[in-house]
Amino acid sequence: MKLRLPRLRPLPRRARKLVAACLACCLLAALWLASGGERRQTWPRGDILSALRWVESHHNDNVRDGDGGKAIGPYQIHLVYWQDAQRAEAALGNDYQRCRDRAYAEAVIAAYMQKWAAAAWATGDAETIARVHNGGPLGASRDSTLPYWQRVRAQLP
Repeated sequence: MKLRLPRLRPLPRRARKLVAACLACCLLAALWLASGGERRQTWPRGDILSALRWVESHHNDNVRDGDGGKAIGPYQIHLVYWQDAQRAEAALGNDYQRCRDRAYAEAVIAAYMQKWAAAAWATGDAETIARVHNGGPLGASRDSTLPYWQRVRAQLP
């Protein structure tokens, strides 16, 4: 006994386009799930900086030096952080003590983030920004920066 299979006809052009679109959606969904399935929320830079400043100094521009005198200003910037930002943006000048000034400290943060977390800085990924601010260039991947992020997150709208 011979098995007869129906003869298959090529799909019409519209059907091929629909199949291609469905496959593309399935591929995107698979990639999204493989990446952890979450899209980070974003915020305006001003909100992120305000939250960082609250966690670091409770918005006190004349805050005492932190970390045993190793961090200064309303964003508690360390010397090595400033040096890294200054190497990336020479226009910051040569005076670390200016980090006590909020506007200058924000320029330092911008230069640092553009160097180490450019995509996060551009999109407003507050988690990455906060964790890099707290833990350095690799801070976003360190578990030790998660509690800091939670404190910053609590201050975001």
